[in-house]
Amino acid sequence: MRLIEAYTRGDTAQPLLRLTVHGLLQQAVNQHGARDALIVRHQGIRWSYHDLARAVDDLAAGLLALGLQKGDRIGIWSPNRVEWVVTQFATARIGLILVNINPAYRLAELEFALNKVQAKALIVAPSFKTSDYIGMLQSLAPELAGQMPGQLQLARLPHLRCIIRLGPGETPGMQPYDAVLRLAGPAQRSRLDLVAASLDPDEPINIQFTSGTTGLPKGAMLTHYNIVNNGYFVAQKMKFTPQDRLCIPVPLYHCFGMVLSNLACVSHGACMVFPGEGFDAREVLETVQAERCTALHGVPTMFIAELGHPDFSRYDLSSLRTGIMAGAPCPIEVMKQVVRDMGMREVTIAYGMTETSPVSFQSGVDDPLERRVATVGRIHPHVEVKIIGERGETLRPGEKGELCTRGYSVMRGYWDEPEKTAEAIDAAGWMHTGDLAVLDEAGYCNIVGRVKDMVIRGGENLFPREIEEYLYRHPAVQDVQVFGIPDAKYGEELCAWIVPKPGQHPSEADIRAFCQGQIAHQKIPRHIRFVDAFPVTATGKAQKFIMRKTMMDELGLKEAATA
Repeated sequence: MRLIEAYTRGDTAQPLLRLTVHGLLQQAVNQHGARDALIVRHQGIRWSYHDLARAVDDLAAGLLALGLQKGDRIGIWSPNRVEWVVTQFATARIGLILVNINPAYRLAELEFALNKVQAKALIVAPSFKTSDYIGMLQSLAPELAGQMPGQLQLARLPHLRCIIRLGPGETPGMQPYDAVLRLAGPAQRSRLDLVAASLDPDEPINIQFTSGTTGLPKGAMLTHYNIVNNGYFVAQKMKFTPQDRLCIPVPLYHCFGMVLSNLACVSHGACMVFPGEGFDAREVLETVQAERCTALHGVPTMFIAELGHPDFSRYDLSSLRTGIMAGAPCPIEVMKQVVRDMGMREVTIAYGMTETSPVSFQSGVDDPLERRVATVGRIHPHVEVKIIGERGETLRPGEKGELCTRGYSVMRGYWDEPEKTAEAIDAAGWMHTGDLAVLDEAGYCNIVGRVKDMVIRGGENLFPREIEEYLYRHPAVQDVQVFGIPDAKYGEELCAWIVPKPGQHPSEADIRAFCQGQIAHQKIPRHIRFVDAFPVTATGKAQKFIMRKTMMDELGLKEAATA
């Protein structure tokens, strides 16, 4: 069936799952209890589903013993660790709302997030990379040292009553994680199943803060129903079975790790494999080889780093079959290399956003390669999508406009922000994504950029994604980001930051010559800079707003020049 307008709806033949997160885990334990569930290489963890369920019960009962109740918010500020996975399922087991704190947050951001949701408890790692989490908390709450753990009264964090510390050692005012596991008595353990039975799949279970590159971050509220079903259908798209072993280098605080990885695995009895606390290309390659992983997840920058690792050819990646590249626009050339050089013949691309749990589109493992490298696939089951124009009208196939989505996956709203929620989700239930997309007659979608990323040069609309795709073809280009900066004559001009491949030293002239006669003259970047790396978020997304500011400072430009 060919589309006559830019609207499509996913298949509804398979019913949605009416399960809580705990119900999903219990189903996996009942069906696959003795199978590998969780491997965390940097912590020496190798657990079956039975082992995972026992650890979840220990923590859930301990949290009840601390006085936490259904609906309370509990934050987690940590890189990828076994405790993160246990916390995800333990909080869901007793109806606590897990608040994912970005590992890259600094003091002001942490204070804002915890106070915004009135978090009652926080689970924290001692440190990660250059972030001293314990030190930052002590700076934020200097009175911690003299207070009784579990009964905190903190001036700048007035709702926080308990801080649970991961890892060895003790910190005044904080409770060790291992001690919490031993807190519960028979009373709390007997309550676990009663509390779990009282939960409704439609209740919020997770708050994820959006990036907040403009204005303060917003807390997207996701329900059991949202994320259980999204994880299930993501795994189904990859044709997961209990024999699959997924290497997970993406951060758990983000939907990519928590839903597309953890819940996808649990929904099909597959094994979660974590190579390290954060992303390291060598650790990923070693883990795939050692654990015979059949699937690998990552954002494009991660795959680029793996492919570009100097020892890449030495690793045996023959076990790989599938996986997901998502989280940022996926360059066509990189996708081709992943299929050819990493052997991921059934790799998929997924598209979505935190507010939609997150996936709306995903390519299929049996889609033609040209479809898998050039589009984000077709609509997920039980989801509707349309492409609208500037007046809100539904466009025709092939026309470029804003992508809107509706269905089970749309969030409940932003925490305590009804006005912001109403701006994002209209009266008919459509989530306005802010992404520019094209839907073809067969229902395949191509994301062409962000509405806000569009560069208007001399009155002409230019789309950075299109120019990036062309520059990726240059044999010396490993990674590229294109964005607009102010210009007195044209309003905006294009700028490209390029990471060359190892051993390559292209010049600005080389890049412009490569573009000359191949793309329209106005699409050739006026400014070109070669860099070692891009500023990125904790999830590996390039931060164009930082690049833009850097270039404006370097060139002495002011924002007013775009008027």
